[in-house]
Amino acid sequence: MELVTEAVAARREEARHCAWCGRRLPDSGRIGRPRRYCAQPCRQRAYERRAAVQRGGLPEDAVVLSAGELADLQDRLFQLRCAAEDVATAAEDGAARAELRRLAGELVDTARGLERLR
Repeated sequence: MELVTEAVAARREEARHCAWCGRRLPDSGRIGRPRRYCAQPCRQRAYERRAAVQRGGLPEDAVVLSAGELADLQDRLFQLRCAAEDVATAAEDGAARAELRRLAGELVDTARGLERLR
């Protein structure tokens, strides 16, 4: 019985994220099936996507992005590349350790922002 309790506690400590928008889900402490979505609109968008995939004959793991979402993703990828180039340029120019640390922090922040696709 102790192993089951430890497994449940470990699962609850693990941060969970909305399957649609990627926001962190609050730990409700409820017993039962864990939440997959942060709110009803996210649940609805996920349902609509699944239905569209089925109608379109696309594979289940297909990722469907609108033109706006694609443009946003491309913009964020460009920002990430620019941040990485800033770090590389500063290192080549012999920048101080504090400057490199600051630029590396900005690079990490940009990469974290890129993790959210929606």
